[in-house]
Amino acid sequence: MTSLPYHGLRLLAVHAHPDDESSKGAATSAKYASLGARVLIATMTGGEAGDILNPALLQSPKASRDIAGLRREEMATAAAALGAEHVWVGHVDSGLPDGDFDNQTPPGCFYRVPDEVAMLPLVHIIRTFRPQVVTTYDELGGYPHPDHIKNHAVTMAAVEAAADATAHPELGEPWQVQKIYFNQDLSAKKWITIHEKMLEAGLESPFADHLEDFKKRDNQRHNWLSTRISCSEFFSARDRALLSHATQIDPEGGFFSASRKAARTYWPTEEFELALDLTGREPLNRELDFQETDLFAAVTFDDGRRVPDEGMLPDSPPADDLDADYAVPTESDTRA
Repeated sequence: MTSLPYHGLRLLAVHAHPDDESSKGAATSAKYASLGARVLIATMTGGEAGDILNPALLQSPKASRDIAGLRREEMATAAAALGAEHVWVGHVDSGLPDGDFDNQTPPGCFYRVPDEVAMLPLVHIIRTFRPQVVTTYDELGGYPHPDHIKNHAVTMAAVEAAADATAHPELGEPWQVQKIYFNQDLSAKKWITIHEKMLEAGLESPFADHLEDFKKRDNQRHNWLSTRISCSEFFSARDRALLSHATQIDPEGGFFSASRKAARTYWPTEEFELALDLTGREPLNRELDFQETDLFAAVTFDDGRRVPDEGMLPDSPPADDLDADYAVPTESDTRA
């Protein structure tokens, strides 16, 4: 029996809270898992400070009494929907203060823990799992949440320390990650394009009220969409995973309206920014978007085989072929 093409490759997706893994790079994770790669989601915090954002659960005794415990259950369901493994890194959710993060986040939370301490469990995870590729957020966090900003700093520090044989030998044998990517699912380019295409098609866009925020974020940082993953056949798995986080997602909200299907039609991919490349290939041009179609392009397997520079990830079926089978899942669908 021929093994799946990505057997032997490992992807570590580092996220700040439960539900982030299902809204950022989720279809990519599901696609790689389906092709034989091991995909491990590392969640930095338990989401303890999260609010109940789904009106249907506002009166739920369990949600109000033990949101942390409920979010652990939701996370397990989401990981299963993506075909991924999961580990809790163990930090405490910092919440989202209105003002200065340094002064308004609580003592002991993830944001307040020094990077050199906060990275230690992640160093152990990297050395144990031995990923060739790691995904995280950019230095602005993708959006301004203290735990997302911290997630970037701690992940970058952990990758560096994991490769250093003199650093924390008690945490395992050193391991060199070959590539790091920043999730760019929230890029202004993506959502403004979807908005404009929906208006051109005569559809109502749910993004109109957010355009200024998108533009402001784009002005703060140039997001390089170096890598575009064709993964639309796994958008339904992504949606099931996201809806598994029932405390955070309202299935009747705008994000899960008919416009979601339209968004899939106009932008049926997920984007990443190449932040570290130790594969030895010719460097990519940072002035050009969409140069890669595979996060594992040029990566070396443990046995010395090498993924071609152009990658080997199969394209998704054409959007028209998916339309008949694609339906936005309901909350009841995720519990069947």
